[in-house]
Amino acid sequence: MFSRKNKLLALGIGIFLVFAGVVMTQGPLAPVKVTVEKMQVGDLANSVFGVGTLQARHSYNLAPTMTSRVKNMLVDQGDSVTAGQVLAEMDPVDLDEKLAGSQRVVAKTANAIQIAEAQEAEARSRLKLISATVLRYEDLHGRGFVSQEMLDAKLHEKNAAEASLAVAEANLENAREEHGRAQTDMRGIGKARAQGRLVSPVDGVVVARLVEPGSTVVGGQTVLQVIDPRSLWIAARIAQHQAGLVRVGQKAAVVLRSRPNEMIPGRVARIDMVSDAVTEERIVNVSIDASAAGIGEYAEVTFKLPELPNTRSIPSAAVKRMDGQNGVWVLQDGKVQFRPVRIGITTMDGRTQILDGLGDDDTVVVYSQQPLRAGLGVKVVSALVRG
Repeated sequence: MFSRKNKLLALGIGIFLVFAGVVMTQGPLAPVKVTVEKMQVGDLANSVFGVGTLQARHSYNLAPTMTSRVKNMLVDQGDSVTAGQVLAEMDPVDLDEKLAGSQRVVAKTANAIQIAEAQEAEARSRLKLISATVLRYEDLHGRGFVSQEMLDAKLHEKNAAEASLAVAEANLENAREEHGRAQTDMRGIGKARAQGRLVSPVDGVVVARLVEPGSTVVGGQTVLQVIDPRSLWIAARIAQHQAGLVRVGQKAAVVLRSRPNEMIPGRVARIDMVSDAVTEERIVNVSIDASAAGIGEYAEVTFKLPELPNTRSIPSAAVKRMDGQNGVWVLQDGKVQFRPVRIGITTMDGRTQILDGLGDDDTVVVYSQQPLRAGLGVKVVSALVRG
């Protein structure tokens, strides 16, 4: 009987010990499992990542200068065009008739100039002749061969000839002014007529056809959009705190949404001076050679920066934000303590530069099984297994 009681007691103690072991190692009283890593010192790969859209650096919106009706559309979206090619025509209404009328006025005023020039030449010749006659009469009068009345008559003829020349010169000047005015009117009507023809300013591609023949458009309303496919770039958005690391001329790698498995080389062409105060981002324009891509296509851009030598870093997952400051959980004698740190750059491969707050021999918690608190006991494992 006694032996049986001992056996039951031993069995009970064994079950209790097993239960207690489970509670202490697996239950709520068990140490929190964590993964850790020591501070690393070495070269730190640095890069900046941004997203944006593919745009044309040189884009041209073709529009009439006045309200008019679309007569002909000579190209469609996707067509290649050359500089000077007529792409669309507006209805000229009565501009052709006005242009023909102004051309006739120009011809008429040109003839008036010829008539005025002939009259001026005749008046000048008459004045020259009468001036010579007056000189001869003055000589004869001085020697007593002609009377004063005859000399006065010749002087009167000279005055009349001078007046006639002045009139002829004024008529010639007026004819020239009328001719210039007529030419100006003709050029104005010609320009208005030319504005009715939308001409491509460059060798490019039509990317948008916004109206159809018969449509009425107001002055300045875009009818066609032409781009230069040799000048494509990505308008990439990057965080303001990383913008200072990017420089014009720097190389970049671009991945387009339509080409997810292809890395397209690019180069920083321009960095916008004005940042977005709401999103805290800045536009960086990256030029690429991808003429077959679609305008507005989504793109990912990576800017490779020089490596930072002899740099202290930890996994980015170890950095926590508590009470408005950055810090890490440091492992000390099986327990954790939160320590504020000053961080630098964060790389795309998941490492963060530590500027101050940690020693080279410190070990930090990267991942934990549950939220940590100061003084909590932990158990270091190689990896956490999710249940």
